[in-house]
Formats: sequence, C-alpha cells, structure tokens
Amino acid sequence: MAAVLLLFSPLPPLRGLLQRCWGRLERGLSPGFFGGQSPPWGPALAVQAPAFLPQPVNDTSESSEAPSLFDSILWMAAPKKRRTIEVNRCRRRNPNKLIKVKRNIDVCPECGNLKQKHVLCGYCYAKVKAETRLIRLEMQKKEGGPFSAPSVETLVLYEGENPPENAEGKRIIERARKRPSWFVQN
Repeated sequence: MAAVLLLFSPLPPLRGLLQRCWGRLERGLSPGFFGGQSPPWGPALAVQAPAFLPQPVNDTSESSEAPSLFDSILWMAAPKKRRTIEVNRCRRRNPNKLIKVKRNIDVCPECGNLKQKHVLCGYCYAKVKAETRLIRLEMQKKEGGPFSAPSVETLVLYEGENPPENAEGKRIIERARKRPSWFVQN
C-alpha cells in the first residue's frame, strides 16, 4: 500500500483572488470620481496646524501643475550652526541676568532676624496680623456688627498709656499688654 500525498500551496489562488479584487476596484472607480485625477493610493501626509497659515495664492493664469504640499507650509528660520557650550554659558551667565547682591540688609529690632531696611520683617508679620485681628474684633463688638461702618475715629491704647487731650468723641480700645515696637502710636 502506497499513499500519495499531494500538497498545493495556497498562494497562487490567493494571488489570483487579490488581482481580481484590485481590478474590480479600479474599474468601479471611474476617472470622474476623483475629478479627472488618478486615485490617491500612495502614502499620504497629514499636517495639523493652526488656521492662520497662509493659503496658496490662486493664480488667474492656467497652470497645469498640481498644487504642491510645500505651497501651504509656513517656512521659518533655523540656525545654521550649533551654539558651543562656551557661548551658551556666556549668554546664560551674563552679569545682567545674575541676581544682584542686596546691600540694604538690617537686623530686625523686634526678633533679631535679617530683613531689608524700611520693610516689615517677615517673621514679625504673623504677630502684626494677630494683633490687628484682635483690635478689629474689639471694634466689631463696639460697633454692633460686621456691616456697621465706624462713625467715629478709633484710638488704640496699650497698658500704661493715657488718652490725649483731643480724644473727645473718639472710640477708645484698650489692650492689656505693652505696646509692640512695630505698632506706632496714633
């Protein structure tokens, strides 16, 4: 008993099927479908760009050339040579771009930290906010609400201070502590 096994490659029938399908596709798409041009079966390039790019100029003269891809590209300048490290460092470390050394530094008389002259110390600012918040709360208690505008001038007196002679008709708020050095006397 002899068995004969015949194997056929599937490539020739598959190749014929692909050729027939391609032929039907080419015949089915008439030349009028693409406006007289051949169908664009080659690779295509899609460019996403802003809408303000210049549009190609429509010439009144009849031109047989098809519009090119390069007609609608915005061309920009590009450097011809690479900048060296020395040039980059000189540009970045230019003395005009460096941080200037401050010469108006002083010691805060209240807390002893460094600060700029004629500027409130950053460490003492929290104390100032807390003190003014307490004064405002006492003012609101005397006014009778947050939306009542003060009708008279307010005078803040600390421990050991006496009201001045011209304090008649002014609202006086007394604080039971020594006057801070940063809180000037009115």
